[in-house]
Amino acid sequence: MNIEELRTKIDKIDAKILKFLNNRMDFVHEIGLIKSAAKESVYRPEREKEIIERLNSLGNGKLNKESIKAIFQEIFAVARNIELPEQISYLGPEGSFTHQAAESNFGSTSKYLSLNSIKSVFNSVQSHKAKYGIIPLENNQEGIVQETIDLLGQSTLSIIAELPMSITFSFATRSKEVNKIKRIYSKDIAFKQCKEFIENYFSDDVDCIPVNSTSAAVNYADKQADSAAICSRFAAVQKNVPILFDKIEDSTNNHTRFVTLSSITNKIKSKSDKTSILVNLTDGHGVLAEFLQEFHDAKINLTKLESRPAKQGTDFKYVFYIDFQGHYLDNNFQIIYKRYKDNIKLLGSYPRMI
Repeated sequence: MNIEELRTKIDKIDAKILKFLNNRMDFVHEIGLIKSAAKESVYRPEREKEIIERLNSLGNGKLNKESIKAIFQEIFAVARNIELPEQISYLGPEGSFTHQAAESNFGSTSKYLSLNSIKSVFNSVQSHKAKYGIIPLENNQEGIVQETIDLLGQSTLSIIAELPMSITFSFATRSKEVNKIKRIYSKDIAFKQCKEFIENYFSDDVDCIPVNSTSAAVNYADKQADSAAICSRFAAVQKNVPILFDKIEDSTNNHTRFVTLSSITNKIKSKSDKTSILVNLTDGHGVLAEFLQEFHDAKINLTKLESRPAKQGTDFKYVFYIDFQGHYLDNNFQIIYKRYKDNIKLLGSYPRMI
C-alpha cells in the first residue's frame, strides 16, 4: 500500500475511535447522574487503576504501559468533566513538578489552580474552591515534606490517591552553543542533583543562580539568550524553550510521591490499598513497641514509619507518621483502631501505586 491508502485506513479507524469514545461518554453521563443522586465522588482512582491494569494485560501492540496510561488519563479527565466539571489545585508555580503530577493524573483538559504554598492547597480544597488538591508528600532523596505531614495532622481532608513520579531534569536554553552560556538558573536542590553534569560541561566562570523554582528558571532562560535553566521537561515544553540536554540528573533513582487531597474519605477498597495514619502515643516504657506489635500480630505490613515533633507544649513529644498495606476498613486494622481510637488520626486509604 502507498501512503495515501494507509492514510485512508487511518482515517477510517479514527472515525471508529471517535464513535466509540462518544458511546463511552454517553455511559459516563449516565453514571454521573447516578453518582450525583447518591452524592458520590466522581473521581475513583481505584477504578481508573483497575481499567489501566486490565488494558495493559491486553496489550500486544506498539503501545507500552506508559503510552496506554497517558492516553486513558486524558479520556478519564474528559469523562470526569462530563460527569461534573472539577477544578484541581496544586503547589505551583505553573510548570512545577507538582503541576506535572497533577496533569499526568487528571489530564490536560481539567481546570487547574496554581497556588504558592502547600497550606493554600489545603485551604482551597477545604473551602471548596477546588475539588481536589495535589501536594508533594516525600522524595526518596530528600525525605518527607514536613509541612505536608503537619498540615495533614491539622486538617479534616483525606488522602485519596498517591501519585509516584520519577524526577528528571532537562537543560533548556535559547542558546545554540553551550560555550556561550554565562548563567544557569535553577532551584538550589536541582543544582545539587545535577552537580556532575554542571562540572562536566561548564567552567567556574558560569554563574549558577538559585531561584525559587525550576519554573521561574525557565522564565529567565526564555528572556536571556546567554542563559539556561535546569528544569523539568514539562516546564520547558510549556514555555517553548528548546531542550539542549535531557535527563541530566546525577542519580536516575530520584522519585517523588505526590498525593491527592479530598474533602471526602475513600471508603471503597481496591485490590491493593495503602493507608496513612498519624499516631500520638502517651509517654511510657515500651508504649511504641507495644503499638507496633499490634500490627505484627494482625499481619499488617508497615511500609513507612517516621517521627515528627508534636509541636504541643514545651516537652519534646513526637507523633508518628505510618503507612501500611491495606484499607482502614479492613477487619484486622479496625480491631487496632477501636483499641487506639484516641491515639490514631486517619489520613486516608487509597490504591497502592508503589
